[in-house]
Amino acid sequence: MERATVDTKKGLDAATVAQAFVHTARLHPDRVALRTRGGEQEISWAQYGEQVDRFALGLRGLGMKRGDVFGLMLTNRPEFHIADAAAMSLGATPFSLYQTLTPDQIAYQLSDSGAEIVVTEPAFLDNVRAALTQAPAVRHLILVDAPAGDDAIPFDDLLATEGDRAEIDREREAVEPDDLLTLIYTSGTTGPPKGVQLTHHNMMFAVQAFDDVIDFPEGSKVVSYLPMAHIAERATGHYMPIVLGHTVTCCPNPREVIAYLPEVRPSWFFAVPRIWEKLKAGLEAKIESEPDEQRKAALKWALDVGHRKVRAEQAGEPVSPELAEEHAKADEMVLSKLREQLGLDQLEAVYVGAAPTPLPVLEFFHAIGVPVAELWGLSESTGSGAVNLPDKIKLGTVGQCTPGMEMKLAADGEVLIRGPQVMKGYRNMPDKTAESIDEDGWLHTGDIGELDDEGYLKIVDRKKELIITAGGKNISPANIEAKLKAHPLIGTACVIGDDRPFLTALLVLDADVAPAWAAQQGIEDSSLEALAGDERVRAEVERGVEAANAQVSNVEGVKKFTILGTDWLPGGDELTPTMKLKRKPVAQKYAAHIEAMYAR
Repeated sequence: MERATVDTKKGLDAATVAQAFVHTARLHPDRVALRTRGGEQEISWAQYGEQVDRFALGLRGLGMKRGDVFGLMLTNRPEFHIADAAAMSLGATPFSLYQTLTPDQIAYQLSDSGAEIVVTEPAFLDNVRAALTQAPAVRHLILVDAPAGDDAIPFDDLLATEGDRAEIDREREAVEPDDLLTLIYTSGTTGPPKGVQLTHHNMMFAVQAFDDVIDFPEGSKVVSYLPMAHIAERATGHYMPIVLGHTVTCCPNPREVIAYLPEVRPSWFFAVPRIWEKLKAGLEAKIESEPDEQRKAALKWALDVGHRKVRAEQAGEPVSPELAEEHAKADEMVLSKLREQLGLDQLEAVYVGAAPTPLPVLEFFHAIGVPVAELWGLSESTGSGAVNLPDKIKLGTVGQCTPGMEMKLAADGEVLIRGPQVMKGYRNMPDKTAESIDEDGWLHTGDIGELDDEGYLKIVDRKKELIITAGGKNISPANIEAKLKAHPLIGTACVIGDDRPFLTALLVLDADVAPAWAAQQGIEDSSLEALAGDERVRAEVERGVEAANAQVSNVEGVKKFTILGTDWLPGGDELTPTMKLKRKPVAQKYAAHIEAMYAR
């Protein structure tokens, strides 16, 4: 920023994210802060700082002040970062809404939060406008890419606001660590969504802990593609880059993120299990269809060497000199080139979370030299709780307690955590807050876990989702579902069995993989409805179910299954926006299918 002398303070030196923003913008003025695919749009940190200041002046002109709430319903695009950082700079509390929400759901969150200003884009405008009829407190609607004649306030008008930008610096300095930074609304699997209140102190501690774990190099790069209403993306795709000066490439369509990787070559990458499962399936299919037999043999040899090395390391066995030499050769000749093709050759850290990940998926990526590690956290703990350190990864666990936090298990196995990353509480829900955080400050996570003798945590399942069969056996459906989804044709699985004599499952085909597999088999009708009734598809899916059953005890095995001819989409009847199963609605909607499995 040309109006100020260079600030040598780093973002990590700041007490709030608002102050970290100005430190980073002044320390790295020429570094690219925000970009879109292909570099069609590139915004330096100096430009980012200027645009945020102008937008903040515009928001202030609309009456926004410290403590106000600002709603955002945008895809992952530079405008999101600018608008969010501008509201934060005024001491306001910006929060993001999932793009899949209905007007009623949007209205609920706007009313519960107390938002008075909302920004959106044309794709969501109809739903937002319908919601505003039920949210009278909202005074202003801002629209990105506003068409001529629309009565909403054009985003670009606020971006062109003139004024003394030093006034915004003074507003930032007035923000305090205990001020609310954002709200993260829970997915609402057990009732209305709860607004998790996170402070500047919560997030600054979370970023500090993550930087201690990974020690990011200067000029690190990330892809922002998950919804910004998700704590993982909010923290790592927005706040962490603000504090650490990362370059963010915005990916507005999450389904395209894999195509972004070769261009971006991220330093840090986080993905939910399904992305890693699909990437693995795609690579294996590509290897099997390789026409050059010599190249195909080389790929399989290198993967086998990688698997042998990983299995030895995970078993705590020494890697023999012969295996080490063979692996070095395999890595130089094959694996390093594979990582380069994927765009995963410059990673400092790579993680998976939000649901159990099949062990074969984790082992596969370790075998090719992409050390995908599980981590675990909640919105209520700023996305943190346990993490596998990059040099101490134990497959099948979510790692050890996040540095600076405390962890213990309750008598029934529930995981309790305590520390600076625990939320301030739920918005407007003091009773729910008291249920979640006890008098000693322990957050009761609702997850059942197991700790090994090295302090590595294994998540068994959600406490409220454990199945108790008619025979009294406690079973984790999530872990069985993860094993089922290891088969590439199975996109989503819901295990049934509460108070039943045995387990069954509702299975949904992968909407991308299944049609491609069908084409290879010569099946003409590739619609999910047709494939669900095809005997060849059922036979292949049955092999996947049998493979999952082979990994569990007899009572945990799925005895019958139904393939549904529909797709389950985030934010639909069956899945929350974060792709968690809505088990009760699923049971109600598919009651006839479920009863038929038990009747047979």
